Amino acid sequence: MIRFVVPLIAIVLFFLEPVFGLFSPIELYGEYRFLVPRFLIMYLIFISIYYSRNVAMIYGLVFGLLYDVTYIDIIGLYSFLYPLICLIASFIVRYIHQHLLVTTTLSLLLVALLEFVLYQFFLLIGLTDMSMSNFVYGKLIPTMIANSIFLIMLGWAFKYLINARFIQRLNQPS
Repeated sequence: MIRFVVPLIAIVLFFLEPVFGLFSPIELYGEYRFLVPRFLIMYLIFISIYYSRNVAMIYGLVFGLLYDVTYIDIIGLYSFLYPLICLIASFIVRYIHQHLLVTTTLSLLLVALLEFVLYQFFLLIGLTDMSMSNFVYGKLIPTMIANSIFLIMLGWAFKYLINARFIQRLNQPS
C-alpha cells in the first residue's frame, strides 16, 4: 500500500499548487505580493534526498512535462528544471547531513534558485519586465515565506513517508 503513497502524494501536490496559487497576489501596504506555491518540487527534493535520485528525476521529468503542457506554453522548461533541481539536491546532500532542518533549508534554497532561473529566463525571452528588486521583494520573498510555512507543516510527514517506502523497498525479496 505504501508503494502507491509516494506517487499519489506527488499527484495531489501537482493539483494543489494552482489551488493555492489562487490566493496570489496579496495586496500589502498598497503593493502586490505574489505567492508561488512550489510544493511538488520540494517534495521531489525530499524524494531525491531520502529515497532515490533516479526516481525523483523520473518524477521530475514526468511532472515537469505535465506542468509545461498544462500551465505554460513553453514545452521543456519545467521538464528540464525539475530533474536538474533533483540532481543538484542529490549531489549536495552527499556533503551535508540529511537532517530534516538541513533538508528543509536546502529545499528552500533550491526553490529560490528555481524561481531565479525562471525569472531570468522569462526576462530573457521578454515575458516579464519586472525589475530585480520588484522580483525579490514582490515575488521571491513572499514565495519563500509561503513555501517555508508549507515545509514546516509537512516536511516531517514527507520524510516519514519516504523513509517508510525506502525501508519497505529494502525488505522486499529480490
